[in-house]
Amino acid sequence: MQPILARGARGFTLLELLVVMVIIGLLAGYVGPRLFAQIGKSEVKVARAQIDGLQKALDQYRLDAGRYPDSAQGLAALRVRPADEPKWAGPYLTKAVPKDPWGHDYIYRSPGEHGEFDLSTQGRDGRPGGEGEDADIGNW
Repeated sequence: MQPILARGARGFTLLELLVVMVIIGLLAGYVGPRLFAQIGKSEVKVARAQIDGLQKALDQYRLDAGRYPDSAQGLAALRVRPADEPKWAGPYLTKAVPKDPWGHDYIYRSPGEHGEFDLSTQGRDGRPGGEGEDADIGNW
């Protein structure tokens, strides 16, 4: 039976392995934060795109029904006919109403403070206000 390493063959020393691990750690420390910052920016872009899509569905609802759904009906009126809406011609969304990229429900108010309706998300932290990824995103 032959040994795994032939005579005269060398493996890596502990020092060489430690140097490689330090280099990998430095690279991860440099690249990691930049990568996670991009992920946060993309979640904000997704939220804006979802709000835009929901706003278009709400506009289509208004064209058919003559008004936007009220706050009590909410965004569910885009998928299921409200009992008091004879002109409903939906569904206006092909899938269920999405949650924001952070897993929270979108906030819909009609009439709104900023227009006929307000559609918003409170960002990553799920609380009003905030900065960066925690900032509120709305259709106004």
